Amino acid sequence: MPVWKLHGNGRDITPGAVVTPHERLNWPATMAMGVQHVVAMFGATFLVPTLTGFPVPTTLLFSGVGTILFLLVTRNRMPSYLGSSFAFIAPITAATAQGAIGSALAGVVAVGVLLAIIGVVVNVAGVKWVDALMPPVVAGAIVALIGFNLAPTAWNNFQADATAATITLVATILFSVLFRGFLGRISIFLGVLVGFLYAIATGWFGQVNPDTGLTPAETIDQAAWIGAPTFHIPDFASASTWSTLAMFLPVVLVLVAENVGHVRGVATMTGDESLNKETGRALLADGIATTFAGLGGGSGTTTYGENIGVMAATRVYSTAVYWVAGFAAILLAFSPKVGAVFNSIPPGVLGGVTTALYGLIGIIGIKIWVDNRVDFSRPVNQYTAAVSLVIGIAGFQIKNDGFELGGIVLGTVAALVIYHAGNAIARARKTGADDGGPIPAVGQLGGDPQD
Repeated sequence: MPVWKLHGNGRDITPGAVVTPHERLNWPATMAMGVQHVVAMFGATFLVPTLTGFPVPTTLLFSGVGTILFLLVTRNRMPSYLGSSFAFIAPITAATAQGAIGSALAGVVAVGVLLAIIGVVVNVAGVKWVDALMPPVVAGAIVALIGFNLAPTAWNNFQADATAATITLVATILFSVLFRGFLGRISIFLGVLVGFLYAIATGWFGQVNPDTGLTPAETIDQAAWIGAPTFHIPDFASASTWSTLAMFLPVVLVLVAENVGHVRGVATMTGDESLNKETGRALLADGIATTFAGLGGGSGTTTYGENIGVMAATRVYSTAVYWVAGFAAILLAFSPKVGAVFNSIPPGVLGGVTTALYGLIGIIGIKIWVDNRVDFSRPVNQYTAAVSLVIGIAGFQIKNDGFELGGIVLGTVAALVIYHAGNAIARARKTGADDGGPIPAVGQLGGDPQD
């Protein structure tokens, strides 16, 4: 059982200090902060299964289980919540459309296993080879194209109810600029809530779903308060699985960037540079958590920037808080009624929030470029970003006898090949090579602006 040292009197944080990972406040305060972390991650975590058709309670369960596994593998040194990764949305949607949920889960498992292997390698060999493979211009391009590749999906949902979508989008933006701190960080959740209330006011919950023969209100009413989540198993036997598996591979690069950035960010904020040594374990832990999720029917996980924002605001980095958050999410998962509520969110509301959400994923990639001052006067950087983004946004495809490579895969390959091959030529010819640099401490957007 983990043991934490009490910080000061257990109630107040020493001026100029932080509550370190091996410290804690008193248990009532720790439990309250743990619940706050659940709320902070909830807005993003429930959206992934809602958009992909995965069971919401199952995804919540594996996010809680994944968080506990992460704490165990990192030896209780690295504070982090593992929520649903947005990077899985595009490949899961495509895999489900071509096959079924089993094919999508096989892709999640494949990503988890590969990420765990990378974690073991990093733990042994260090992280410098990752920096060399994926310098900022490449990392930023891959993250950006994954977000922008989803733009057509947002538009399809938006058209289902343009009024609800617009109200949701405007509310999301207003909450993000009106408030700082906790309310600002959950602006996406609050925007969906406003859209949800609009749907109630306009009679959405009285409309019969032709697939079930029930109205959303009836579906929610019939759902039990307590019950086991719905589990699914991956399908590695179907031909459709193997034709879509390649679409999941670029997600590994995104998860590597997010985990490395998370570790570096926490190490910087706590002033404990020794935490950087946990990078390999963090990758291994997220890989194991993602594998478990895929084996049971949940979406892949990643370290959450939303929760980094909460830690930065509270100055509490205690891992005890995340033990509370993990178990709270697990308890919440055993309520079918919660899943029914989220499954009843109208397409128009989802269209409004995903217009912002998918764009924000792309902006994270651009933020990587900005934070690292990527020099776009160099042709190798120009074409690495330009070609990969157009491929991802346009949704380029290669199809051959049932095997398909989509825009995310092709864009990722283009970014890697153009950068490394072009850089080798530019260095030999002295025409403006780029020396790259380490992956920055950048994850999902979150936290308060610094005045």
